[in-house]
Parts: sequence; structure tokens; C-alpha cells
Amino acid sequence: MSKRTRIFIGILLIYVAGIGFMLYRVVADLDPRYRESAEESLVETSQLMASLIEQDVRDGALDTARLEPVFKSLYARRFNAQIFSVTKTRVELRAYVTDRSGHVVFDSTNQHVGEDFSQWRDVSRALKGEYGARTTADVASDPDSSVMYVGAPVRWTQGGNGDIIGVVTVGKPVQSFGQFVSAAREKTLYVGLVSVLAVLMLVVMVSVWLVRPFGLIADYVRYVRAQRRFSLPRLGRRAMGVIGAAYDEMRDALAGRNYVADYVQTLTHEVKSPLSAIRGAAELLQEPSMPQPERQRFLGNIQRETQRIQEMVDRMMELTALETRRVLERVEPVSLKPLLEELVSATQGHAAQRQISIELDAPQDAVVEGDAFLLRRAVSNLMDNALDFSPEGSVVQLSLAVQRRGVQVTVRDQGPGIPDYAQDKVFEKFYSLARPHSKKKSTGLGLSFVKEIASLHHGRIELDNRPEGEGSGAVATLSLPRASA
Repeated sequence: MSKRTRIFIGILLIYVAGIGFMLYRVVADLDPRYRESAEESLVETSQLMASLIEQDVRDGALDTARLEPVFKSLYARRFNAQIFSVTKTRVELRAYVTDRSGHVVFDSTNQHVGEDFSQWRDVSRALKGEYGARTTADVASDPDSSVMYVGAPVRWTQGGNGDIIGVVTVGKPVQSFGQFVSAAREKTLYVGLVSVLAVLMLVVMVSVWLVRPFGLIADYVRYVRAQRRFSLPRLGRRAMGVIGAAYDEMRDALAGRNYVADYVQTLTHEVKSPLSAIRGAAELLQEPSMPQPERQRFLGNIQRETQRIQEMVDRMMELTALETRRVLERVEPVSLKPLLEELVSATQGHAAQRQISIELDAPQDAVVEGDAFLLRRAVSNLMDNALDFSPEGSVVQLSLAVQRRGVQVTVRDQGPGIPDYAQDKVFEKFYSLARPHSKKKSTGLGLSFVKEIASLHHGRIELDNRPEGEGSGAVATLSLPRASA
């Protein structure tokens, strides 16, 4: 097994073990959390039924005559409730009533009338005035499933002293909410899989960078062994070339190792927040009593946070691929004025939604050498940034200034500007300020992307507040060298 393979497998196993442990804890916690929610709902239902039965108590005797037709009608009802990806068509709630001796006087399923339930935990504890609940295998209907039961005491409140004269117990099959738990698990595992694939790509690059310098030395040893004659000058020149190449790649490998460590740590920190939001929304969605508008809101949260993670991973992959380049793969003359006109036309629709107008000031054209696609992406990122921070009814100005040896593409907005504490952080990866209109942050990778594109074109990007003063907006300047005549 090669060094590259060992490094790759080692890093991958460490990460997989960590993400696997985290997903195991999250997934294993879904079922208990939902059982707690379901039990809480059963507690309220049992108390409600106990209160209704108490209205019919006469001379300390239970009267369950009204329950039988109610449940018979309830079980006969058919409906079609589409609860996200789960369809519910019938009522699965169960109930039975026992007298003060623990004998069943009413059973909604007509299976246990007359039986002695005084030893069951829900009945025995409720007869003592304590909280009683149990989960028992459903032997009669489905031996592979189980039912959660919660009991509530029935008291003689009208003519007595609040004496307990019976117990009403409500139950719900565990399998009825197992579909919700499975759906939440699938969503959580999907997020984990996306994270594993992203880190897998990083591990491949790290393993190549770390091992390649040692491979150069091995190549030199094989070269020396293959020589038939010993020529010190020739071997010396070859050795100097190998040492120079190894030094360059080792420097990149050492820098890259710290870079990737910081990258993964920052990415993990950024993903932690949307994962927590997804987990919380998934748990709340499992409550059967949640109103439909609330369910839609939490489903929207899950979709939004999943999209945020997906966007973060996609942008990170693009940025990583860009940072590995030392030079542009394709260089061609690029006319900036038509490029800016095309961007303004493409952005007008988005700007019009918030009544923002875009002004282009490009009195003359300028040609630079580079990649038209990357330059378009860079200016598009600056435009999107300006629109995000611009108030409604404001103006975003895009201008092209031609100088003797270079050109400047400038984007000005009328937003709040850059706070003092963020001046030195705006180009850091994953750093983002909240948008004034939505109060939400972006992935924090857009300006880093622009910085890498400017560097590949031997230019620079600057972002500062407008000279008019605080609160007058920000100005982004992309400076590029002009193409030679």
C-alpha cells in the first residue's frame, strides 16, 4: 500500500468515525424525543377523557354507555390526511376504562372487557393518584409492534370527596408515528452524506499534496540507479532540480495542511448551526397536534437550511478548485464594456423586485487578458453583494475607468457600509454580515472567490466605504492590468 493510500485512508477513517458518531447520536435521539412528544399528547388526551367520564358518574358508579357509539363511529371514519410524505387514513387511538378494582368495564377494541388490569402500571399507579404509563407489545393485533398507554384517574367529584373510582387509559401504536421518525432520519443522513462527500474531495487533494514531494526523491533515486556511468555534474544538476521542485511542493503541502485544517474546522462550525436548526425542526414536525401552518413553517426551515448547506458546499468546491490553480488555463482578450452591459441586463430583473435601479458608466471600452467566464463571475458577485445591502429605491452604480496601464471596475451601493470591526475580515472565508432587508447571512465565500479571480488575473480587489461618510454605502474596486496593444 502506497504512502498516498495510507494517508488517504487514515484521514478518511478519522473523519468518517467522527461524522458517524455524530450522526449516530442525532439519529438515535430522534425516536426517544418523539416518544416523549407522543406521550405528552396522550397525557392530555387521557385527562380530557377522564374529565368527560366524570360528568356521567352517578352515585359513585362509572357509566361508559356514551363511549361505545363514539368510538364505533370514530373507527368507521375514513379520511385522507397528507402529512408531508406520510398519508393517514384512519384513527388508531385506543382507550379502555377500568373500575376501582382494576377490571375493564369498557374497551374501544372490544378485546379485554372483564379482564383484570390491576397489575398494569398505568392502572395500578393511576388508582393510587400517581402518574401511570407503559409501553407493551401488541400481542392481539401485531406481535412485532407495541403500544404506548397513559392512564388518568376518574374521580367522583359531584357527590363524593374526589375519591378515585376508576381509570381511563388511552393508547397509541408506536408504528403509527414510526414513519415520521424514518423521514427525519433520512433527512439527517442526507446532510451527513453531503458533508462526507465534501470532505472526501478535500482528503484526496491533501493526500496528493503531502505525498508528491517524497515521490520526487524516489524518482531521483531510481534515476541514479539507472545511470551506467557516474557523472557528478549531471547528477548534481538533476539533484538541484529535484530539490527545487521538492521544496516548492513541500512548502505548498505544509501550507496546505494547515489551510485544510482551518478549512474543515471553519466549515464544521458553519454547518453546525443549520444542522441544529434541521434537527430541531424535524423533532417538532413529529408532534401530531401541531397546526398545519406551523408544520409548513418548520418544513420551510428544513428546506432553507438544507439549501444553505448545499450552497455552502457547492461554493466551497468552486473556491477550492480555483485556489489550486497557479495560472489561468485559458487566456484570451476580454472586452469589459460588453461584459458589463450583459451583466446589467441580466441583473435588472432581480434589482427591480426591490425597486433598485442600476446605472452603468462605461464611456469607453477596455480589453484585458484573462478568462471571460471568471471575470463575469467576479463582477456578478460584486453586483449581488451590492444589491443585497442596498435599501429599496436606491441606486447601484457600475462603472468602468480606463487608465494608462490598467482598468478599474467599480461597484457602488447606497447601503449601510462596512462596520469598523469588519473592515479586515470581509475577504475571510465564511465571514458574512447580515443583509439589512432579510437579516440573514450568505455563505461568506463570494468575496473570497472574487479575490482568487483577481489574483489569477494579476489584479486586486478592494472593498471600502464611500468617501461621502459613514452610512453612505460601500464601494468595491476590481483593478486589472490592460492587455498589451
